[in-house]
Amino acid sequence: MENILYHGRPLKVTDRLEKEIRVYDLLDELGISYQRVDHEALATMDACQEVDRLLEVNMCKNLFLSNEQKTKFYLLLMPGDKKFKTKDLSKQIGSARLSFGSYEDMEKYLDITPGSVSIMGVMNDKDNQVQLLLDEDITKEEYLACHPCINTSSIKIKMEDVLKRFLPAVGHEPIVVNL
Repeated sequence: MENILYHGRPLKVTDRLEKEIRVYDLLDELGISYQRVDHEALATMDACQEVDRLLEVNMCKNLFLSNEQKTKFYLLLMPGDKKFKTKDLSKQIGSARLSFGSYEDMEKYLDITPGSVSIMGVMNDKDNQVQLLLDEDITKEEYLACHPCINTSSIKIKMEDVLKRFLPAVGHEPIVVNL
């Protein structure tokens, strides 16, 4: 890991994926400031601890879910240290038999891959096929840390900017749940 905290987008973008650059482009266009750290691929919450320390924030869990029929899809953000109980969530959103969504659906709707799941992916969901679910505790945090659609970088953004600027700009209205 580079252990360097940057303010804003990378200066050199030729070695970055287009979907990552699209995140920075949108945040810049919306006037949303962010801090960024580049690192090795991180696929687990434990692997994120050094990034958490650098960004001075706790990365949240991002779970891509679907109903049994694969007709409804959800992106759930919740504190990393909270246990996920399907039954509790199913009852609140009125969708029984939730399971993890497929790799193919994740890529199709959010243009992200396992290990890179992030709220930033909703910017790629132009037809609103994925319902964003935010655990109430996440919404009370001052900052949100997430991947910019790729798990080799992480960004820190003010939660207020996510809720009042980013989500309205991408046309996604979250449902707040209590897990």
